[in-house]
Amino acid sequence: MPADTGFLRFMILDDEAIIALDLAGMLEDLGHSVVSMATRVAGGMEFARHGDLDMAILDINVDGVASFPLAEVLQGRGIPIIFASGYGERGLIDGFRDALVLTKPYGMDDLTQVVAKARVVSSQTATRS
Repeated sequence: MPADTGFLRFMILDDEAIIALDLAGMLEDLGHSVVSMATRVAGGMEFARHGDLDMAILDINVDGVASFPLAEVLQGRGIPIIFASGYGERGLIDGFRDALVLTKPYGMDDLTQVVAKARVVSSQTATRS
């Protein structure tokens, strides 16, 4: 579970390398680190299973493949997930309807707000466990 303060270690999944790099830069500007960046669901699966991370930002549609199987792995590990999508919340499926969404295009304020919300949700979930 991510701490309430300090930096977080992020995984990014996005098939658009420029978007992923821009997001990584924004996260680093906020004081976080990116420990994994994948451009395909299959390529990110091993890190999702075993990687040392605090939070993940996943594009919903990654080169025509839904990222939900990878999200399920992270969810099973208790890793908070933020979905990034041009579809917004309409792109979510059952099991993830209440997930946080970073709607593309997004800016630094949007990212800051959704990461803060993810911290709160994560700490509330940990408190109930």
